Amino acid sequence: MSDATPGAGLYSINEWGWLRCVVLGTVDGFAPGLSFDRRASEAEVAEAASIAREAYPVSYLDEVAEDLDGFRAALEAEGVRVLRPSWGEDSVSFTTPNFSASGFDLYNVRDQQLVVGDTYISTPPTQRFRYFENHGLQELLYQNYFERGFRWICAPMPRLRGTYLREVHRAKTTLEELEDERQSALGKKASPHIRRLTEDEILFDAANVCRLGRDLIYLVSKSGNRKGGQWLQSVLGPDYRVHYTEAYRSSHLDSTVVPLREGLVLLNGLRINPQNCPEVLAGWDQIYFAETEPMPAGEIEFHERIRVPVANRLTAMGVESPIGQLTSPWIGMNLLVIRPGVVMVTNPQPALERELARRGIEAIPIRMRHAFSMQGGLHCSTLDVERDPD
Repeated sequence: MSDATPGAGLYSINEWGWLRCVVLGTVDGFAPGLSFDRRASEAEVAEAASIAREAYPVSYLDEVAEDLDGFRAALEAEGVRVLRPSWGEDSVSFTTPNFSASGFDLYNVRDQQLVVGDTYISTPPTQRFRYFENHGLQELLYQNYFERGFRWICAPMPRLRGTYLREVHRAKTTLEELEDERQSALGKKASPHIRRLTEDEILFDAANVCRLGRDLIYLVSKSGNRKGGQWLQSVLGPDYRVHYTEAYRSSHLDSTVVPLREGLVLLNGLRINPQNCPEVLAGWDQIYFAETEPMPAGEIEFHERIRVPVANRLTAMGVESPIGQLTSPWIGMNLLVIRPGVVMVTNPQPALERELARRGIEAIPIRMRHAFSMQGGLHCSTLDVERDPD
């Protein structure tokens, strides 16, 4: 077993222990993410980047930064040390042998970085523009943890050639139909597509993993394939167990399976039910919940008026970008446990706060005005690097 002594440096093995230090995302130097599925010229990339920036007005980014600063203040008030990533490279654009891309997403810092015990893993990106995103966190690792000792692993970098997301042609399940109906009522248009990653190479986002100590739940989906889970098991070794789930069709786990403390888990009741709940949670007290707040009308209006036209122009150029997407209303369940009995939630969530209070858990609401368009809530925008094991 290679784990360092908890409290001696980088260490985080579950989602609910006492949070001591966290990396909080940033939009400083923000560069919108976009990519071509081929090698493009510098002029093509520059033109696409200029168009993409129109989806992120200065006033919008100022509000995102202001909310992150408020989040930081709330964390520090609870005794949590806060670190911030930064992009220190000379360029935000690049070309590999197989594609060209520009930008990064240091707002959603958890998506590509996974801490398991004293092991820090940069995962193999499933989106081309995030290929070098881990560079934005390297300096803080050198400054805060390198001399104190930890395992630092980078997954094999994928080639990401051609089309590596395949369409799954099947009818939606009853649960999926119910989720789409509820999401529509809350302001999110349902996607007609069900996609899965191919198994040609190792691909997975760190946010596809939920840590329960020595057990990890791994979502096989459009943001993680089975090869990724096999590789993760191989590098963590026999002290850990990776449990696969295909419980729902989308990406990431942290708005669907949310451990609150050991033995108590919050589950999205429109994605998970007793029939498809991961078996590793069989002995847990399970809260099935889906009563999050609707998307703010202002976010929907901004998205339709500003972002969608930009996304359409990029698509016409053959450019892939997340700009045309809003995250689901379940971002309200994307909470961050500060310590046993205290969590932070994205914006006021009255129904969720009442449910948590019934379990003796205090919920602290944090203003995140643009969580839907930035596609990440409190858990997405943080990476716990020091957390007590219980």
